[in-house]
Amino acid sequence: MTKKFTSDIVIGLEIHAELATDTKLFCSCPTHGSDEPNTRTCPVCLGHPGSKPVLNEKALKYALKLCLALGCKISPDLIFSRKSYFYPDMAKNYQISQYEIPLGEKGKLSLKAGKSVGITRVHMEEDPAALVHTGSIQKSPFVLVDYNRSGDPLVEIVTEPELTSPEEARDFMKQLITVLNYLGIFDISRCVIKADANISIKESGYTRAEIKNITGFKEIERALNFEVQRQKHDVAEGKKIVHETRAWDSQKGMTFSLRQKEVEEEYGYIIDPDLVRIEITKDLIEEAKAEMPELAQDKILKYVNKYRIKKEDAEVIAQERLLAELFEKVASEIDPVLAAKWLRRELVRVLNYNKKEMHELEIDESHIIDLLRLVESKKITDTTGQKLMEKLVEKPFDVRKYIEKEGLAVVADKGALEKFCKEAIDENPKAVEDFKSGNEKSIQFLIGQVMRKTKGTAAPKEVNEILKKLLK
Repeated sequence: MTKKFTSDIVIGLEIHAELATDTKLFCSCPTHGSDEPNTRTCPVCLGHPGSKPVLNEKALKYALKLCLALGCKISPDLIFSRKSYFYPDMAKNYQISQYEIPLGEKGKLSLKAGKSVGITRVHMEEDPAALVHTGSIQKSPFVLVDYNRSGDPLVEIVTEPELTSPEEARDFMKQLITVLNYLGIFDISRCVIKADANISIKESGYTRAEIKNITGFKEIERALNFEVQRQKHDVAEGKKIVHETRAWDSQKGMTFSLRQKEVEEEYGYIIDPDLVRIEITKDLIEEAKAEMPELAQDKILKYVNKYRIKKEDAEVIAQERLLAELFEKVASEIDPVLAAKWLRRELVRVLNYNKKEMHELEIDESHIIDLLRLVESKKITDTTGQKLMEKLVEKPFDVRKYIEKEGLAVVADKGALEKFCKEAIDENPKAVEDFKSGNEKSIQFLIGQVMRKTKGTAAPKEVNEILKKLLK
């Protein structure tokens, strides 16, 4: 029976995420280290006759945690199958995967807007080898095969066809990676995550095309936007949309046809006779649950309800696990609203400017707490605080000693402030004239001149009051 759709665009994702284990799924070869082609291999991952696979226990625990985080129903048994196909990326001519019974099924993941997307299944499988082309896939005169990646542990997450725009698909990927990072089962610095996207439009009667191996949030949105326009254009031209597999060329910004789409029956799945059935016991599930951290969605609710910060701030902070951990440490010592404002805006701003990630930060919560205590007690201005944040991200230092040494404490003496204000008035007659003519905004220029004279250490509110009093 064909499923009825109500949206103009229907998208389903099949996402392959590499698990951050040290060894491969069925052998002891390392998953990372030497990048010299075909050096991280053995008879098992090369499929030599007589070699026997042995399941990586850590990979199973990682996959189980993901199933639980996505609210999946867990299979009572772990069963592996052989997916048979003849292609250079799998030396033994079959891939060990799961077909009949996935590890988890019927889960869900919420998008940022609150929409819940169904998870059809989550299963384990081994990664094929990497195919290396010279130039583009279409024009490469030959293909090289690097089996280093062959056998790396993957989880495949298959969604229901419930995404209705490229933007939703991008957000789904973003939310999934957040879950993977929180669970500690995915290392963004070395693990690969790719998506195969199935997309169809109403005008074609929902004949879907699959786009293979899309990497990155932006790329999945770009690829799907192109494919929507391509399908609409072909329908308008009277061309028939066919059920096919396509590839994404990120440089040209377009998809191209690879082959007619296969159906699952063509792979001739059989239960793998070399891998025994493994019981997923209640104890194993409880052990995985006990090791799971509080996830991003739970943190957002906590931050809004307990810490009383804005939802948009909570969402930005919770999205990045390391940022969330830093916030909770700082918020235990500093007003949470102030901590959220500075971490969400200033710290993120400085990191982006310096092209740094959270894991590259050398400072810890003590530096941020020292800085924000001075801001909170009004011993330094926001402007000074912003400049100090910029310096801290470059290299840690003692904030209090630096302020004392550089004379960056707030100028609180009214006599000194009045002196600087009088100088600003005398030096800027045009701004004074504009203010007296009714242009209230011109006082901001004068405040800026005082702030320059005091190197940002004057309290803007007090300067504003003194200037108004002098000008009247």
